Amino acid sequence: MPVAAGTKRKATTTAGGSKSKKGRTVDYTASQDLVDALLTASDPEDVTITSADALSLAEYARHLEDEVDQYKPKEKSASDVATAAAKLRSVTASGIKKQMTWKPSCRTGGAKFSYDGICADETVFTTMLKIDAPLKWKMKKFTAEEFESAMGSIYGSARYNTLYLRGNVTVRYSTSEGTFKMSGKFGI
Repeated sequence: MPVAAGTKRKATTTAGGSKSKKGRTVDYTASQDLVDALLTASDPEDVTITSADALSLAEYARHLEDEVDQYKPKEKSASDVATAAAKLRSVTASGIKKQMTWKPSCRTGGAKFSYDGICADETVFTTMLKIDAPLKWKMKKFTAEEFESAMGSIYGSARYNTLYLRGNVTVRYSTSEGTFKMSGKFGI
């Protein structure tokens, strides 16, 4: 049966109904009230706690610990860092290659490129450039050979010529913003 434009099909349901993917939620208001009573009491010895109250406080504390753990950044394994670095390396090299097109200044090796990227994780960035992990610099100059040994072969083509990196490649990294900039020259 054809469906008219602009109308939605009726949802099909199963006999059991849909189940929530979230775990069951527990009401911790009694535990929160007990904590408030303990903290606001002028004399903490006036407040009595039963074993059931102690158990609910322990469950509430465990719930809060689990909630805090959810927001902590996950540690990346060495293979995850290597995978992210390889992906960032290929994207960066591709972005630089796209800028390597023919310009009249290519004859003298003075055509410029500038690539801006984002990498919030410093270990991924240092792995990409194959340098030591804690960065001690905001800007560093690499020779074209050093840069290509870390990033792979970077070249462009223009008709009957091949364009290569020339001179130094300047790399800037801002740890606070998680951004980097690579600039340099290329030519015949």
